[in-house]
Amino acid sequence: MANSMTRASRLRLMFILLITLVGCDQASKHYAVNHWKGQPRQSFFNDVFRIEYAENEGAFLSMFGTLSPAVRYAILVVGNGIGMTVLAVLLLGVAKIDRWSYVAWALVFVGGIGNLIDRIRIQAVIDFLNLGLSPGLRTGIFNVADIAISAGFLMLVPQIFMPPKLDKDTESSSDSTPAVSPGTSS
Repeated sequence: MANSMTRASRLRLMFILLITLVGCDQASKHYAVNHWKGQPRQSFFNDVFRIEYAENEGAFLSMFGTLSPAVRYAILVVGNGIGMTVLAVLLLGVAKIDRWSYVAWALVFVGGIGNLIDRIRIQAVIDFLNLGLSPGLRTGIFNVADIAISAGFLMLVPQIFMPPKLDKDTESSSDSTPAVSPGTSS
């Protein structure tokens, strides 16, 4: 597979992403709690960028936020924990994965870990960033972990529309096999 990564390089990259992105995510959330919690919304660049502290008990755009605390915990902590564990095993254990796919899924993983830390710690995710072009066209309130998750998923979008690439070994073995027309025998 072109651009495949060794297990050692995957471990190194995952460690770097975990330290930098989860560290930045948690540090920014700590800052948000200490400086923006309970404060009025701040608007910048003609209201394109806002800082608006929120604690989201649900998932993306407060999905599951109205469920009972026990059900939310089961879905958003236990379910996410299992999902992150499976993703980590796949990322670190898959025999071959191309660099682009690995980075994309690793961003989803580290962002998920950043938000999972909040869910375990305070049963909610701390959000504080918001973008928009007009009152009717705004993002939800988000954080650094959400940026990593979104970037990872955006990196995966082109793969939906591209045919899978074949290994050189697969291509060369298919070239050496004689073509047989339908209805003929070899």
